[in-house]
Amino acid sequence: MIAKISNLINNLLTANVFFVLFSFVWFIIAIVGKYTHIPLGLLVWQSLWEPLFLPAISVLMGGAILSGTVSYISKSLDRSSF
Repeated sequence: MIAKISNLINNLLTANVFFVLFSFVWFIIAIVGKYTHIPLGLLVWQSLWEPLFLPAISVLMGGAILSGTVSYISKSLDRSSF
């Protein structure tokens, strides 16, 4: 059961990592566009920061902590069963 939960958490975190990386690349491209006076969506990115990107980063950090905790508990339960 713990392995299934851990696997699910890891799959969700993997998808979230790619989403956060996509948002970072979008941000960099939008910043370059701003300084070259080409509209590449910086205002849209800024409007999505609080409702979308900030929670995604928070879930990524919390999920990493949760994944580490589940892994630690799983390893300690395996050691105590011997």
